Parts: sequence; structure tokens; C-alpha cells
Amino acid sequence: MASESFTIGGDFTVRRLGYGTAQLTGPGYWGPRGDPDDAVAVLRRAVDRGVTLIDTADNYGPSIAEELVAEALYPYPAGVLVATKGGVVRTGPDAWHIDGRPERLRAMCEASLRRLHRDTIDLYQLHRLDPRVPMAEQLGTLDELRAEGKIRHIGLDSVTVEELVVARELTSIASVQNRYNLLDRSSEPLLELCEAHGIAFLPWFPLGNGELAADPVCAEIAATHGATPAQVALAWLLHRSPVLCPTPGTGSLVHLEENLDAGTVQLSGAELARLDRR
Repeated sequence: MASESFTIGGDFTVRRLGYGTAQLTGPGYWGPRGDPDDAVAVLRRAVDRGVTLIDTADNYGPSIAEELVAEALYPYPAGVLVATKGGVVRTGPDAWHIDGRPERLRAMCEASLRRLHRDTIDLYQLHRLDPRVPMAEQLGTLDELRAEGKIRHIGLDSVTVEELVVARELTSIASVQNRYNLLDRSSEPLLELCEAHGIAFLPWFPLGNGELAADPVCAEIAATHGATPAQVALAWLLHRSPVLCPTPGTGSLVHLEENLDAGTVQLSGAELARLDRR
């Protein structure tokens, strides 16, 4: 049976199946999506269902997702970890610009603190490494913010094995966030490195951006469990590695319930082997 929890950074235990906030924003992760009251309801229901890992970013909206998290959850219940990201500037739908200059990272972090109504961000993830700025300067800035009490743990998004090795020589890394799902396992070597060092791996697009909901193998296995293909895909992640902490996002209460119920799907060894061969 897959463990339900993981301890991030060695001192903050969360339920592995969390919730991501990107889908609370409009097309291209830009602007609002529908009625903000619906988004608030989804966030509150997630926590009511036992979610303790909320994944957001300053550039979702931009700013909108963080503001919704604060509106829905502040004052934050004990045990809820809010992870956010910085290091990317938005200029329009699907327009992303990496900026890892120290002064920009500091300004982004402090803006997130204000929007989230927090004194400390539990997990602050560098959304992308800036190739124009030495990694030591980018992580050094985050280390300074941690020393000041503004960050509790540092994470990285979309990194290679080699980059994580170097980053760990510079500072302690509590999490990585790369694309990983049943149909895309290109980050498998990175997952193995995370397992070796107890680093949380928050897979983005855990449902393959919707592709896995139509996967025939997932559908066949789902039918035997009275589940959905998406639930099987999430259950596979939870069984695949104890460090995987998927945070599927949705703006729908119905889909939220479906995603969270994936935690009850217990896959057999034969089913896992069949899925592994996908």
C-alpha cells in the first residue's frame, strides 16, 4: 500500500496527494477563470478533504492564484503547506520570461509574502533557472531569504539531474517539480536522484494535460476498480515512488472530488506492472 504522507525538507509532513492552483486562472494561465467564489469553494473543499499541500505560483494569473489562496484559506489551518514559485515574468497568455536576477527574485518573493498574507513561505520554488545568471547567485538569494525567515524550504522547477547535483552542492533542496506522468517518464533519472536524497518530487501535468483520461489501459484497469482512468493515473503515481507528491489542478468541485478519491485506489502488482509497460 502506498504511503499517504511525505515529509518535505525533513520537517513538514504533508499528504502526498495535493492540489495545484494553475487551473484557477484563465486560458494561457492569464486572467481570472469564471467566478472567483467558485475558486474559493474549490480551495476550501480541498482542505476540508484533507489536502495539506497547496501548490501555486506568483505568475498564475499573474498574482490571481496566490490571491485566491489567501482569500480562501487565510488564516491557514495548521499543517497546511503552501508552496509558491518565483523567477518568471508574464506579459500575456502563455508568455513566459525567465528572470533570476537577485533583485528580481527578492522582489518576487516579498510580493508573494504580501499576497499570501504570510511571514514565511513554507516552500519557495525557483520556477526556472535563469541561464543568464549564475546558479550560485540565484540560489544564494533564496538562501539569504531563508536566513531572514522569509522562506522555510527551497525547491526547483524543471531541472536536470546535473543541475540538481550542482544545486545541492550550493544549498539544501527540499523539492523539485518536473513534468512526469504515466506517459512521460523522461525525468525518471531525476526521480531516482530525489528518492536517494529524500527530495519531494511534485510532478506537473500528472494527468498528461488530459491525455491520460482517454488512455485505454487506464480505462480497463479503472473499470475493475469502479474508478476513472484519471484516478488510475494518479494512483499509479502514488504507487510509483514514495517521494512523488502529485498536485492535480482543477477549477471544478466535481473533478476535485474525483482527483482526491484517487488516493483510495489500490492497484495490484499485476496492474502496476501493466501500467509500467505503457
